[in-house]
Amino acid sequence: MYSASSPYRIITVCTGNICRSPMAELMLTEAFDAGGLGGAVVVDSAGTTAYEAGHPIDPRAARVLSTHRIHSEKHVARSWRPEWFRERDLILALDVDHYGWLHEAAPDSQTLAKIRMLRSFDPSVTGRSTLDLGIEDPWYGGHHDFDVAWDLIRAAVPGIVAHTRAVLAAERLGAEQHGQHYDPQQVRSIS
Repeated sequence: MYSASSPYRIITVCTGNICRSPMAELMLTEAFDAGGLGGAVVVDSAGTTAYEAGHPIDPRAARVLSTHRIHSEKHVARSWRPEWFRERDLILALDVDHYGWLHEAAPDSQTLAKIRMLRSFDPSVTGRSTLDLGIEDPWYGGHHDFDVAWDLIRAAVPGIVAHTRAVLAAERLGAEQHGQHYDPQQVRSIS
């Protein structure tokens, strides 16, 4: 349906990239695959710090994902790279401090427009302040805290999928109206 040569790129961002952001990455990847957008959308994740770089996903996060039949064995934590501001189409912060960090590091206003709180896509929190949209770090807690993180991420997933589907449809329509071959990356770079 869409060009696999230049997919829509989403990145999820937390602190160490071993709990919340890989959970969100893998949950979104599963949702896009299930929705028939797996070839058109690529999701990855990163941390704002290098504290956990090179480490696997937290076993408690892996447990929650495994319970829902999502595999996480291949995840390796990594820290944010500045070029991802340019290379990603949607940058999703998992907590308020990540959102602030990304805003401060963003090189320009075009990049700022790409940064959103992940939970801003959850219809149950529509109209709430950005300060109310964070997902607390479950690393400091127990299994229940990872279940809570799962629930909060999961509530936003359909909205992110719908948003992405709408962006891709608008880009495709715009390209077709101008008699161009649809290439998501090319269209986004000129919009």
